[in-house]
Amino acid sequence: SLFPLFAVIHSFSIEQELYRQGCVRVAGVDEVGRGPLAGPVVAACVVLPRDCDFTCFQDSKKLTPKRRAVLAARLDEIGAMSGVGVVSEARIDRINILQAALLAMRKAVEAMPERPDFLLVDGKFPVPMRVNQRPLVKGDSRSASIAAASILAKVTRDRMMRDYHRQYPQYNFIKNQGYPTAEHRRALREHGPCPIHRRSFAGVKEFFAGPQAGASHGR
Repeated sequence: SLFPLFAVIHSFSIEQELYRQGCVRVAGVDEVGRGPLAGPVVAACVVLPRDCDFTCFQDSKKLTPKRRAVLAARLDEIGAMSGVGVVSEARIDRINILQAALLAMRKAVEAMPERPDFLLVDGKFPVPMRVNQRPLVKGDSRSASIAAASILAKVTRDRMMRDYHRQYPQYNFIKNQGYPTAEHRRALREHGPCPIHRRSFAGVKEFFAGPQAGASHGR
């Protein structure tokens, strides 16, 4: 079918239209890590060069880890402008995961070497800052800039979780990145939470309530 090819070919069309309207730096913004029981939420902001081959940047969830790493490196090679924002699990517990995800996206935009004048944001909610922007549901399959941001955010977070795996090998964060897999839940039952677990999340908060509260070995 021609449809998937058509979708890829036109995944830079929103950006191109904004450039035609006079925008100077159109950025894609996306975050990863809303679902895990452990670790930070990480966002990235990317401005792709207007003349780059944007077709290789696709939704990070559809790519292998190796391919994501190659594409994250390619962003540097083609001179893409990028910024990353990280919000810790402790902050997630204080302000809730949606607010933390939006804050991570704001931090990613603020980390850019030059401020974008338009943001294409994955999802339903705008980034809480004064920049012209457009939220796009399923944006990582509609915009190459958002797809590139999703790749950079995913590669960055996975790297962080690999480091945490070395600190807390019993949870196998290198394989589940903190998502609530059966293996991860089993490790939680056996070892209790560690310092990077999100205390406000179901599956973790139970360890901090009631008679079990003192049983956590990880703290």
